[in-house]
Amino acid sequence: MLRYREHRDAIDALLRRFQPLQPLRVEPGAAIPGSFWGAPEAGLISPFIYLRDDTPVHSALHEAAHFICMDGARRVALHTDAGGDVAEEDAVCVLQVLMAEQLPRVGRERLFADMDAWGYSFRLGSSTAWFEQDAEEAHAWLRRFGLIDAHARPTWRLRA
Repeated sequence: MLRYREHRDAIDALLRRFQPLQPLRVEPGAAIPGSFWGAPEAGLISPFIYLRDDTPVHSALHEAAHFICMDGARRVALHTDAGGDVAEEDAVCVLQVLMAEQLPRVGRERLFADMDAWGYSFRLGSSTAWFEQDAEEAHAWLRRFGLIDAHARPTWRLRA
């Protein structure tokens, strides 16, 4: 599984493009503030995403995508549980894949493998099958809120 320590500079640079989101590093072995699943998973307390060297890359991207996809009112009050409905959760999963494509030595195929290993569950049995065959509504959701362009590239904006 890909870990934050292996991609720290690239992940931090990518996440900082989504101002005011700020990645903060947590010391090895320390508790991760705002982690819904517990260490080593990423934590969210607006506007900070907490990452430890052993945080999985998919977790860092997933939690950042929650911050990006939620509306401004929820973002201000964000502490640990991102909430949201099924459509938003699907959009978060798509956006994390699209962000992985922006990271050298990560990409969608490696992220799919890590998502499946972690236990993400999708109707079609794998993250790859879901993304390729069943994620059009999530793509449309992201386009509707201006979070990706017509070519499925991140726009580096937050949902209003």
